[in-house]
Amino acid sequence: MVNGTIRKNVGGVTFQTVNTLFMVIMIVITLYPFIYVVFSSVSDSKQLLSHTGVLLSPKGFTLAAYAMVFKNPNVVGGYINTLFLVSIGTALNLIMTSLGAYVLSRKGVAWSRHVMLMIVFTMFFSGGLIPMYLLVNNWLHLGNNLLALIVPGIISTWNLIILRTSFSAIPDSLIESARMDGAQDFTILFRIVIPLSLPVMAVMVLFYGVGHWNSWFGAMIYLRDRDLFPLQLILREILIQNNTNYMSGSSSIEDVEAVGESIKYATIVIATLPILFVYPFLQKYFVKGVMIGSIKE
Repeated sequence: MVNGTIRKNVGGVTFQTVNTLFMVIMIVITLYPFIYVVFSSVSDSKQLLSHTGVLLSPKGFTLAAYAMVFKNPNVVGGYINTLFLVSIGTALNLIMTSLGAYVLSRKGVAWSRHVMLMIVFTMFFSGGLIPMYLLVNNWLHLGNNLLALIVPGIISTWNLIILRTSFSAIPDSLIESARMDGAQDFTILFRIVIPLSLPVMAVMVLFYGVGHWNSWFGAMIYLRDRDLFPLQLILREILIQNNTNYMSGSSSIEDVEAVGESIKYATIVIATLPILFVYPFLQKYFVKGVMIGSIKE
């Protein structure tokens, strides 16, 4: 240190410069595809179809594609179904995972170690798709039901381990003090353990919520009624199967192709923005919550 300032050597300056340049390049690489999709969704269909190369601004600003998307009852219904899965599914996931993690985190619970070994076993081995399909349809009778996307995966083994480790870090003396005051297990869990584990619970909300928002494979397997399709399955039809003709309202092949491209981009934006708005509110808990749930003292 010279005159109150820190003298940086050549190696440190070089590392910081290269690191900053690398991060800027990574930001551009990851951010530009999303910017391209947003600009394409508000561009004029014919101008967009004739454009080639980098897109740095909309080509003729218009919201016609968004109007067509929201006029599609399948998209609106898919949004409602997805919101149901995210809200109800995430709530049930949190409740069941918290109950399991609390039991397995308490000392003196009979067979807890053996139960934990059986739970971890499911991370590496499963019965496969056909037995799961038979279980959901023939045993649980949840075929063509939105609950088929919630009940079979109501507890994630990985999330259970994270939450169990977090609950284990709570001092036993605190739990025993609550018991001496007459608190039962449900009171201890919901009024002491969970409030002390809010960062990890926020991470669980993020993990489960994003999982439900992005789920489509289970819906494709178990659901037959189009009115029950979640948004991601509708998005799959539009992007992969090019099923946009019924949304375009155009008669000529050229117009259908042009409008179809704008509809695809608009649908991507509509399906992505909600989860992007939620993430910043949970991001501050993300690192802290994962670290608490992954390191046992």
